[in-house]
Amino acid sequence: MTPFANRPGERGDVPGWVLITLMTAGLVIGVWTAAGPALAGVFDQAITRVTSF
Repeated sequence: MTPFANRPGERGDVPGWVLITLMTAGLVIGVWTAAGPALAGVFDQAITRVTSF
């Protein structure tokens, strides 16, 4: 028996990883929603400055 084998009755920490994944996705979506328009404006301004040379 390997040291990493699941013992009967042990399910691991799958619900914890699912929760962490969902919370991370929620944070990314929240930050993207809040900062997306500002970042798009900065990008457009930078492209305009570069192409004006």
